[in-house]
Amino acid sequence: MSPDFQETLQSIRKQAEAELSKASTEEEVSQIRVAYLGRSGRITSMLRSLRELSTNDRREAGNMANALKADLERAIREVQIRLSEQEKEKVLLQGRIDVTLPGTLLPRGSLHPISQVLAEIVEIFARMGFQAAEGPQVELDYYNFEALNIPRDHPAREMHDTFYFSEDVVLRTHTSPVQIRVMERLQPPIQIIAPGVVYRRDSDISHTPMFHQVEGLMVDEEVSFAHLKGVLTVFVQEMFGEATRLRFRPSFFPFTEPSAEVDIACVMCDGEGCRVCGSTGWLEILGSGMVDPEVFRIVGYDPDRVTGFAFGMGIERIAMLKFGINDIRLFFTNDLRFLTQF
Repeated sequence: MSPDFQETLQSIRKQAEAELSKASTEEEVSQIRVAYLGRSGRITSMLRSLRELSTNDRREAGNMANALKADLERAIREVQIRLSEQEKEKVLLQGRIDVTLPGTLLPRGSLHPISQVLAEIVEIFARMGFQAAEGPQVELDYYNFEALNIPRDHPAREMHDTFYFSEDVVLRTHTSPVQIRVMERLQPPIQIIAPGVVYRRDSDISHTPMFHQVEGLMVDEEVSFAHLKGVLTVFVQEMFGEATRLRFRPSFFPFTEPSAEVDIACVMCDGEGCRVCGSTGWLEILGSGMVDPEVFRIVGYDPDRVTGFAFGMGIERIAMLKFGINDIRLFFTNDLRFLTQF
């Protein structure tokens, strides 16, 4: 093998090692790699010149050149690792990180205020022996209206702005259909509540097209209006406080007779009269009444043997009164400034 070729390789090794020993940044190491091992680098050029040697010399020179290439690649990698570790240590020292400090706490989520109020309502009635029942949100007109003593030509249909899929299929406007389905399936005694989502064509600061209701039903022999008043009085005082005053005001619902709406003393002014309660001192929270005998006949019960009462309330309404919220739309905007208060 030509002595010149061997000397050139030795010269390249010494020069590369000298440059690597002086390199102080990863960028400088990268430039050294290109200068010696790149497509136009010095070692690459030496390997290309092997074709000018004889066959015997070419093998030995190739082995020497490849060995030098491998040594340089290893040396470059070691320098890169060393400089990288030095840079990390430098950043840590400059940042002055105190590893003994506590970590940053991530914000914790919580139940939506509607979920909180719904859970509280279910718990209150559960303590009085009511079991929760569910039913479909897409409901037959029969269960949503007719079985509740609201035939197609009944003026009470005007009370509901209903979302219709077809003439016989609707989005339920209340959870009362659950009561009908339960009575069709079970015989008295029955003591249930029906929480769930309902839908009506209505939208303003106190109404939304989708909202939540809880309705209740108790059916047995000799159930009276006194039982209804007792249950709802316990509920109101559990939900709003023992000192809360309430009153039963005569009303009309097609599926109950007699019917009554329940008002509580205004939570804003404690019954003194303000803008929220229209200066009456009272706020309506739910509707109730004794189940109409015709509803019992529809589900196959004997109205001469059993009686019962039913009631229904909007969860958003209860939550607005409990938390002093003046716009129902806040429940659905997902504004963290609002939600984090609960």
